[in-house]
Amino acid sequence: MDSRLAEADAQAIIFTNGLIYTMDRPWPVEAMAVRNGRVATLGTNRELSGAAGARTVDLGGRTIIPGLIDAHIHFLSYARSLNKVILEGVRSKEEALRMVAEKARELGPGRWVLGGGWNHYLWDPPSFPTRHDLDRVAPDNPVLLDRKDLHSCWVNSMALQAAGVTRDTPDPPGAAIGRDSDGEPDGLFYESATAIPRRVISEAPEDALTVMRKGFENLASMGLVGFHDCEGPDAFSAFQQLDAQGELPMRIVILLAYPTLDQSIAIGLRTGFGTERLRVGPVKIFSDGSLGSMTAQMLDPYVGHPNNKGISTISQEELEEAIMKAAEAGIPSAVHAIGDAANRRVLDAFAKVGNAGGLTHRVEHVQHLHPNDIPRFGKLGVVASMQPIHATSDMLPADRLLGNRARYSYAWRSLLNTGAVLAFGSDAPVETPNPFAGIHAAVTRQDENDLPENGWYPDERLTVEEAVRAYTEGAARSMPYLPGVTGMLHEGAVADFLVLEQDIFAADPREIKDMKPRATVIGGEAVYDPDRLLAG
Repeated sequence: MDSRLAEADAQAIIFTNGLIYTMDRPWPVEAMAVRNGRVATLGTNRELSGAAGARTVDLGGRTIIPGLIDAHIHFLSYARSLNKVILEGVRSKEEALRMVAEKARELGPGRWVLGGGWNHYLWDPPSFPTRHDLDRVAPDNPVLLDRKDLHSCWVNSMALQAAGVTRDTPDPPGAAIGRDSDGEPDGLFYESATAIPRRVISEAPEDALTVMRKGFENLASMGLVGFHDCEGPDAFSAFQQLDAQGELPMRIVILLAYPTLDQSIAIGLRTGFGTERLRVGPVKIFSDGSLGSMTAQMLDPYVGHPNNKGISTISQEELEEAIMKAAEAGIPSAVHAIGDAANRRVLDAFAKVGNAGGLTHRVEHVQHLHPNDIPRFGKLGVVASMQPIHATSDMLPADRLLGNRARYSYAWRSLLNTGAVLAFGSDAPVETPNPFAGIHAAVTRQDENDLPENGWYPDERLTVEEAVRAYTEGAARSMPYLPGVTGMLHEGAVADFLVLEQDIFAADPREIKDMKPRATVIGGEAVYDPDRLLAG
């Protein structure tokens, strides 16, 4: 018996006969002891057997890995999307319209039809829809449908009328209202203009706590033990309420919304403040839009659109001032950058600001890069917070809109080889929050149908270990107060882990997307264990 377990009590649990990957050593161990929500020790079955009062769980050869962390999610939006029209993966505009018509009939006249996830690049032809399409199937309901990237939305005429939008309504700064050839609103809103129709949505929002509980259950069943949430005060308030009641089941880092930065600084809020389950993270700043909406800021024009290089949503001067102001208050920055021009601008800002406060900054998405900027992430110590499943849904639009420049889109291998820290997430509800789908995308660079055959720009593929590490250690390293506590299974770390039926590191990479945990454990307690594998 290991001497460190000599005083184990009835709260100790010993997991034996497993393949336990700690992520801080190159080989799996057989057994792990957990006490008071933390890893007490690791070793062989023999070393950990016989501890007085300890309960033993025989893993039967199953695999344990550290719990997976989603480094970029919009959790409340995801939870609320579970009750909306979900157009994710819909392959035609007519099918999307059929689903809208069905929801309109279900709700009855006058009720808002809300939803999202549409991707016109999956349609034939791949053209943007208009209000007239929705008018055909829902003439008596206002409709608002977010594009899958959340950087544009599609509404019908009734929603335009409710919002008071006419041909004379001006575009907001750094945003646009779509217009037809006659100058009339066409039913599309881009970037911050999407807030215009949202202001008049008359439906009472679902209770945040109710929808969050369902969302937590879904994430736990997928193997997530925590996430970094990119939302506003409403989500933060709900998280705090659950945490105060002892009902917050996961570990959450809340990214501060940029419009709240001054207030956060004024009350002395600093990154790292909080509890074991809820902590304040960096401030989230936007620098551009998205590829699919052609609002990502590019160095060169989009193919076929010679006058369009995307949108800059913040000036360089304001960006640098914001990063410095936050850093001086002990708050690092996480800056949304999709296009190669936006990523360059953000890296330039971080380089100019320097290492004020010794903070770890992040770039969110890092989707499209100029090759000269790839080594700068490692050199500057800036975390590349990326969502690998975006690559598989963006392959077609990237090739269409960027041409050969897509070679350095989602450049995970190039970034890792030049010293960058990768932190992976999903951007749900833009994509599925299932981390195994993300690992599959990172390792194969193929979609759910295993296409293209050898992967899209296969030189940028990762190994399974590297992809898992980006969902564990990498996500923890992006928050300076988390390494050594989460993301690995070593003595003293929180006991957040998954039990898998298969050894993920030995499996066929094409099978990873279909994996799911047999059990998800957070703080030594099973939050997902439908077969009661760990009960006893």
